[in-house]
Amino acid sequence: MTQEASWTRKDLLGIAELEPGEIRAILDTAETFLEVSQRAIKKVPTLRGKTVVNLFFEPSTRTRSSFEIAQKRLSADGLNFSAKTSALTKGESLVDTALTLQAMQPDLIVIRHAYPGAPHMLARRLEAGVINAGDGAHEHPTQALLDAYTILQHKERLAGLKVAIVGDIEHSRVVRSNIHLLTKMEAEVTVAGPRTMMPRAAETLGAKVVFSLEEAITDADVIMMLRVQLERQSRLLFPSAREYFRLFGLTRERLKVAKEDAIIMHPGPMNRGVEIASEVADGPHSVILEQVSNGVAVRMAVLYLLSGAHRELA
Repeated sequence: MTQEASWTRKDLLGIAELEPGEIRAILDTAETFLEVSQRAIKKVPTLRGKTVVNLFFEPSTRTRSSFEIAQKRLSADGLNFSAKTSALTKGESLVDTALTLQAMQPDLIVIRHAYPGAPHMLARRLEAGVINAGDGAHEHPTQALLDAYTILQHKERLAGLKVAIVGDIEHSRVVRSNIHLLTKMEAEVTVAGPRTMMPRAAETLGAKVVFSLEEAITDADVIMMLRVQLERQSRLLFPSAREYFRLFGLTRERLKVAKEDAIIMHPGPMNRGVEIASEVADGPHSVILEQVSNGVAVRMAVLYLLSGAHRELA
């Protein structure tokens, strides 16, 4: 039985609960769908007749657009739900809204929400599959999957790689999902950032913790820079953007301590001149735009597996 054929989960709520074989199944399936995105006609009938509801309660450009494109390329019917024009503004609860949508019999619901655990709550109540597109500062599983896929394209393995993740560790859902995935796949992960942006129990995340950019990226195979998430901070956690860049901004000069073939990643959106210099973001080591392209293929794979289409086609 192939890894794809053995997929049985209804939901994708986080990387923490996935087994390494399940992670490999998604990444292997994404390889198939990457080819679809490179065709002249970028569409297949794989999910024809399936309905996907997109519930985004936080701003999103890359993730939302990526999911919508993935749905269109699979021929699924997508419904984009706007919280601002819904009954939520009249006091309806998230659960009641979701149950109303469930009555319309969608196959999958993609949700981004400011509150950690919101996708999990829906998954317990709904028959439709639920995909976590980011819940608070908890997890962002499809981002970690597309990051892993991008790394594999350049390094052909995850085991044994030295991966440095630098920036606002405290408020990042991306870092949590990436640490879960990379450590499950036997990579060595180091996180770095200001002490004011580091969780108190950061070591329990499963990564080495340092407070120096240079220490984190020395001999690194992969460097992932994170955005400073001012919208999640109750107070400013560093003196100024200039001071942050002086200490933790990735420049061409600082990059010299990493491995010669190191790749630079960023989940976006980037703050140029704050966490990363333009010369690095646009330089030969950067794979940032590749991450965006790969995000469509990975999300196509997730939609395909969770819809059960792989079993229907077996």
